[in-house]
Amino acid sequence: MINNVVLVGRLTKDPDLRYTASGTAVASFTLAVNRNFTNQSGNREADFINCVIWRKSAETMANYARKGTLLGVTGRIQTRSYDNQQGQKVYVTEVVAESFQLLESRSTSEQRQQDSGNSFGNQQSTNQFESQGQNNFNQPAQSSNNGMPDFNRDSDPFGGSSNTIDISDDDLPF
Repeated sequence: MINNVVLVGRLTKDPDLRYTASGTAVASFTLAVNRNFTNQSGNREADFINCVIWRKSAETMANYARKGTLLGVTGRIQTRSYDNQQGQKVYVTEVVAESFQLLESRSTSEQRQQDSGNSFGNQQSTNQFESQGQNNFNQPAQSSNNGMPDFNRDSDPFGGSSNTIDISDDDLPF
């Protein structure tokens, strides 16, 4: 049987690290994962998926991931049940993460949190580019004074130098 899950989303809060009675680390967290479509009002909705991760990976996540961090998670879906204080049986479905990966640098994450003022409670969009309206990838790259090279098709790739390169046919490998 196949039970594989791959998720990419942002943490809704800092991971909750705990230890079992035998000393095994376990962290629970919730990922906000954007849906691939918009609703009738044109807003993108998100699913909030409960996850759990064990052992050294749990400690690593608790040390490096914070609220709003973009994560990639691989794991499996697992269901369990327990009896609550009222004696009712409660069923829980969660993703048991086998591994995770931080998908943005720490400086990018910190800059995003400063820019947004930690306003992660907006459930309409968890993607910083969508929330700022900068998701038009069909626009040509604009050259600016920030030191980035101009990759325009018509620009001189040799930086405007007028030096010619003297190559004879004997120098070509083909």
